[in-house]
Amino acid sequence: MKHLKKEDRDRLEVLAGGVRLAVIQSEHRADELTAELHGEFPWLAPATEVVWRAMRRSVREGWPGFRMPPLLLDGPVGIGKSVWARWLGTLIEAPSLVVEATNQNASFGIVGSQRGWSNAAPGRLMQNILQHLCGNPIVVVEEIEKAGPVHSGKGQSFDLVASLLPLLEPATAGSWNCPFFEVQFDMGWINWVLTTNNRHLLSEPLRSRCTEVRLQQVGVADLVGFARRQGRRRQLSDLSVEAIIAALEHPDTRARRLSLRSVIRLLDRAAELERDPMPI
Repeated sequence: MKHLKKEDRDRLEVLAGGVRLAVIQSEHRADELTAELHGEFPWLAPATEVVWRAMRRSVREGWPGFRMPPLLLDGPVGIGKSVWARWLGTLIEAPSLVVEATNQNASFGIVGSQRGWSNAAPGRLMQNILQHLCGNPIVVVEEIEKAGPVHSGKGQSFDLVASLLPLLEPATAGSWNCPFFEVQFDMGWINWVLTTNNRHLLSEPLRSRCTEVRLQQVGVADLVGFARRQGRRRQLSDLSVEAIIAALEHPDTRARRLSLRSVIRLLDRAAELERDPMPI
């Protein structure tokens, strides 16, 4: 790493002793974790089943950490795909990183940019590992189909999807070259979750690297159950939880398409009102 400035060598010094990997201790523990994940998001059972199989395989193969195939979760807007992925990270005690392709559709946002650019910096992926010292975080790329082409004024391409391809392929992820540090890192343990509302808009090279999981719309009963569980977890009063459920079950609400985002907003608002009640 002699080509690096001292300040950059110092930033990488934290990796001298390696990083930890979130590990699944036993197949029984895999069953427990996925049962909890399913209990929180029963309507996302197809995705949870893939995680369950990956957890059990990690144990059987004797891997030093949990690793699952890159997931492509395809389903309607607002059913909780990203929330599910973040909760998975919480359960296995791995950090999560969420990238919104609609707002950050250039490659340097996630993988970094080469030196020579005025805003050159490591990408969010590398920053996450340096911050948490965990080699198998849950990395979520939301609405990947909306990541359009990005070009510099000189015609150079900074396509987000193209930059992800070597990271999604096991053969190349294990010796990934960071554009900023110009040092190779093993990114083969990262757990990728890509979400989309229409998988047919994605390129074949991307889809071929992922396990596609088709998901359905979430129903009112599932949203009510989620509100009850989250209400208990947030220690909301019974009155607040019942008010949220009444709103979800109201005929006018049912006439509209409900989403998990709506429920989370209601929960956030209830917590805010209980913490800082409005003056009468």
